[in-house]
Amino acid sequence: MKNLLSFLAAASIAAVPVVASAAPCKDAKGKFTKCPEKKAAPKRCKDAKGKFAKCGSPGAKPA
Repeated sequence: MKNLLSFLAAASIAAVPVVASAAPCKDAKGKFTKCPEKKAAPKRCKDAKGKFAKCGSPGAKPA
């Protein structure tokens, strides 16, 4: 049973690709530069019934 669990653990670790924690940004010449800021997600609002609505409409509150 121990062998089976260790095999499954090793297989699951090997199946997951390693993702680099730092995403380096490079300019046209290949030199490292500071990465641009990510854009904020657009605000979403809901009406009194809980359905998504435009944020400017009456009764709409940010979700």
